[in-house]
Amino acid sequence: MVTLVQGLEFTLDIAAQAMNSVFRALASQTDALLLYSPEDINGLRSTALKGRHDLQSSLRTLLQGTGLRYQIDGNTVTVTASSGAQAGQVELSATNVNSVGLGATTEGTGSYTTGVTNTATKMNLSIRETPQTITVITRQRMDDQHLATMTEVLNQTPGITMSQDGGERFNIYSRGSAINTYQIDGVTTTQENQTRNMPSTLLDMALYDRVEIIRGATGLMTGAGDPSGVVNLIRKRPTREFKSHIQAGVGSWDYYRAEADVSGPLTENGGVRGRFVAAKQDNDTFMDWYSQKRDLVYGVLEADLTDTTVGRFSIDHQKYRADGAPGVPVLFSNGQPTDFSRSKSAGARWMYDEIETTNYTFGLEQELAHDWQFKIAANYMDVDRDTDSAYLRTTTNVAYINQATGAIPIIPAKAKATQTQKGVDVTLQGPFELLGQSHELIVGYNFQEYENQHDESDAPSTTIDYYNWNNEMARPSDDSYVPFLDYNVAIRQSGYYVAGRFNVTDDLHFILGARVSKYNYDYNLSILPARAPTTKMRENGVVTPYAGIVYDLTAEQSVYASYTDIFKPQSSQDVSGKTLEPVVGKNYELGWKGEFYEGRLNANAAIYLIQRDNLAEEDGDNLTPGRTQAYRAVDGAETKGIDLELSGEVLPGWNIQTGYSHTRTEDSDGNRLTTQLPMDTFRLWTTYRLQGDWNKLTIGGGANWNSSSSLTYARLGARVTQDDYTVASLMARYQINDNLSATVNVNNLFDEKYYAGMAGSYAHYGAPRNTMLNLRYDF
Repeated sequence: MVTLVQGLEFTLDIAAQAMNSVFRALASQTDALLLYSPEDINGLRSTALKGRHDLQSSLRTLLQGTGLRYQIDGNTVTVTASSGAQAGQVELSATNVNSVGLGATTEGTGSYTTGVTNTATKMNLSIRETPQTITVITRQRMDDQHLATMTEVLNQTPGITMSQDGGERFNIYSRGSAINTYQIDGVTTTQENQTRNMPSTLLDMALYDRVEIIRGATGLMTGAGDPSGVVNLIRKRPTREFKSHIQAGVGSWDYYRAEADVSGPLTENGGVRGRFVAAKQDNDTFMDWYSQKRDLVYGVLEADLTDTTVGRFSIDHQKYRADGAPGVPVLFSNGQPTDFSRSKSAGARWMYDEIETTNYTFGLEQELAHDWQFKIAANYMDVDRDTDSAYLRTTTNVAYINQATGAIPIIPAKAKATQTQKGVDVTLQGPFELLGQSHELIVGYNFQEYENQHDESDAPSTTIDYYNWNNEMARPSDDSYVPFLDYNVAIRQSGYYVAGRFNVTDDLHFILGARVSKYNYDYNLSILPARAPTTKMRENGVVTPYAGIVYDLTAEQSVYASYTDIFKPQSSQDVSGKTLEPVVGKNYELGWKGEFYEGRLNANAAIYLIQRDNLAEEDGDNLTPGRTQAYRAVDGAETKGIDLELSGEVLPGWNIQTGYSHTRTEDSDGNRLTTQLPMDTFRLWTTYRLQGDWNKLTIGGGANWNSSSSLTYARLGARVTQDDYTVASLMARYQINDNLSATVNVNNLFDEKYYAGMAGSYAHYGAPRNTMLNLRYDF
């Protein structure tokens, strides 16, 4: 890199944007090296700068009003938020320097990747340093593609597939297994898909900075679970500098959405900070008599309790309501597949499903001597679900609609469910020296409790003509309902874990760890008036080992291997009513990772093998004594696959996130399982901010491809198959002035007709071509 000459002028063209992007543009256009801490510039924006300027005058203009200071030393510029420093006299600790400018926080960076992630190991490592497959959906990616809900985010994530079995119950899959573990700021929460009270898949994304998805087993940090992965949602934090924005969107089918986000210091020195986020959405859909409403309020306070202690407390309340019901019957009772219009839906006009979720969180971070850190994070979740419905009858492997007449039973039902979740995560971590190398150690404890009580009463079914009913049905009287279902589940697990990153040489790194878990599971599903006995499972002292090895081929490329055990208690019962033994197995992964352009672009390739015993498989037509589907335990099940991904900035202004995944799960006889999910998927999304006179315009687009999938109906000797399909989308954003921008998104550009999810005897069409306009004003 050349040495800059004092007073040398450059022709600059830098748009008003996030400070991180400003620094990249300045470095590119002046050939300077900028060093700074991501935390210092989080949430800051700069004005535009054009014309002929030298480096010093450029910095003065770009940093004006931000509180940042700079030092020029040859071709190196060091920027800091230190209030006690004079320009040209800056001291910046090398431990806080990040020449890339990407830390853990993604908001304001304009990036499609992150510099630090700790979901897999709790240690602050880059994606390349972590021996597992990691995908990060950043704030910029969510804003560019208008991903406003959890399912919209996961639908765009490489390696993730989804089924939906009526109503608002989404089942998310990775590597052949369902993802039932979600974290909020690293604190574990659980979903049980036998209840429809599943708040995690219905979350609004306005309050989150990013979503980190780990694919594969994560038992070291989360305890018992499937070898599918974990979804970790990281909330927006208060900023030391004032920042705020409002935005409003309108779209197809009377879609309306508004958001407000205000953040900044509450005291003069910024020692106490706050943030408030609110969002409201109201929309019809492409389906007749099916609409949605979302409301969100989020508030967080953060304070420097001492020079080394930070405390944080937040509350968020989210309300989701769906009127009507999505989906269509996928098979006629004679075994023939259906082919309905995408506008058909499955519920009476008057039915609704409403879920209210409130989260209370607490965090404490204490800096200790010798760069050690102590953290406590806690979350309390309270969920209430209320529904009054009339839905088409559905049973796995059974079809009810008559092809000739359209006759199908419809069942009125009222249901209430309450759910509470408590979680605590405590860690102590830091570096230590051994044999001439620096290493990192973490010890921790976490606790998680889940309780869900679900009660349902049904009225007598009515047969309707689905072809002509127009979603009209008389609402039953209250006295016609009788108790039908009583479902209760209580899960409690805790565990201690220890892990270390041992740097054997400068290029060879081992991550070794183990967890000891205690697990209690109480389960009762009663089809009334009969009462089923409560299943009680107790596991204590379960050891989950973890081993990973990373070898640095170069400063930018690494190869890795990792291994962990699998342990998951289950509620499935055999024909005698006995609960199956926990699923156990092994998880292996080999891969390569690249970290290019100083971390602004990440690439990875991985192959994996998951072996499982005691995997539950439907036992034909057999039923349990409680008249539910019976299962048998299958040994020797295997999942094999490949994951490829590229995410980040390819060139200045050009962001991309793309990935291909192949997953095949077989039983011991080689028969494929989970056929309702595509075996191969491809995801692509990219944006480019034009240069020169057109630099106010950003264009983008992408495509999602899914291979064929099918549902088999053994009782009917029938199969429903969906061919592979591709859904393409476009976007454009124009920066009208320094504060106001307009974004247009066009989804399903070629109006592809496809099932977005199939399960049981239901299918859910993907949305037809639709458009959205969003206006955003930054203060």
